[in-house]
Amino acid sequence: MNIGPRNTIADVSDIRVGHATDDAAKSGATVVWPVHPATAAVHVMGGAPGTRETDLLAPGNTVERIHALVLSGGSAFGLAAADGVMAALAEAGEGFPVGPHHIPIVPAAILFDFMAGGDGILPDYASLGRHALQNAATDIALGSVGAGTGAMTATVRGGVGSASSVLDGIGTVGALVAVNALGNPLVGSSRHFWAAPFEQRGELGYLGWPALMPEDATTVRLKHRPVPPNANTTIGVIATDAPLTKAQCKRLAIAAHDGFARAVWPAHLPMDGDLVFALSTGEPGAVPVGIETMIDLCAAATATMARAIARGVYEARPLPGDPKPVWRNL
Repeated sequence: MNIGPRNTIADVSDIRVGHATDDAAKSGATVVWPVHPATAAVHVMGGAPGTRETDLLAPGNTVERIHALVLSGGSAFGLAAADGVMAALAEAGEGFPVGPHHIPIVPAAILFDFMAGGDGILPDYASLGRHALQNAATDIALGSVGAGTGAMTATVRGGVGSASSVLDGIGTVGALVAVNALGNPLVGSSRHFWAAPFEQRGELGYLGWPALMPEDATTVRLKHRPVPPNANTTIGVIATDAPLTKAQCKRLAIAAHDGFARAVWPAHLPMDGDLVFALSTGEPGAVPVGIETMIDLCAAATATMARAIARGVYEARPLPGDPKPVWRNL
C-alpha cells in the first residue's frame, strides 16, 4: 500500500472535512462531509458509546446513504452538533426525500472531554456543527482541533488524526479519528507508538519500536500518570471510494476496529465508547466488489486506522491547563 498525496481521509474522492474549535472550553466538533450522499454503516465496540442516528445504518434498514457524519466533544451535549449540520444541509436543499420534504441524515458520535481543563462553559454545539460544515475542505488540520481539542489518553494528549492508503486497481482507503482513549497509544512509559509497525514515510517521526520492551508496556494504568475517570472514547471514520454495499461498509468498520487494537493498549473497554463509521463514496451501479478485493480493503482499513490514531497523538499541541503532556514534550 502507498499513501495518498495528502495522507488524510480527503484522499478519498468526494470527502471533505471541517473543524470548529472552542479553545476556551477545550472542546469542538468535526464534520465529515461527502459531497454526494455516501453509503454508510457503523460498528460500536466500546462499552460506553454516545451516538445519534446509528440504528438506521444497520444493513437491513431502509436508508442507504448519509449526508454527513459528526464527531464531537461535549459528551451527550455534543450530539447537538448534528442539529447545526442538519439545519445547514436542509437550507441547501439536501436530504433524504420524503414526499415534498428532505431530511438530512447526519449520524453522530461523541467523546467525553469535560476533564480536559477547559473553562467549564458549555459551548453551543449546534453552532459548532454548522461552522464545522462551513469549514469543510480537503486540507485537514490534525491534532488539537475540532472533536480532538480536549482529547486525552492514558499517558498523553490525544487529538484528531488521519491517514490514507492507496490500493492499486482498487481505490483509496482513508481514516479520520478523534483519539480520547482510556488506554495508552504508547508502549508503556516510552515515546514509542504501538502503531509503529504501520508507519509510512516518517509520519510518526521514524521512532520505530523500543530497543527493549519496557516493563510497564502492558500496564493498563501507569502509576505516574493516572487516568482521570471517564476520560475515554476513540471515535472514527473509515472511508473508501471503492463501491461498497451497506453490508460491506459494516465489514469495513469492523476491520477498522482492529486498528484501534493495534494502536491503543487496551482498547474497547467498558468505559470507552469506541466506534467506527464506514463510508463508501463509490458510484452506484459500478462493478461489485468481490471477496478478494474486500479482503484487501479490510487489511488496509486496519493499518490506516492504526496510523490515524497515532497521528492524532503525534500532531497534538499543548493548551493551557492540560492534565496530560503532549507527545512532542515527552
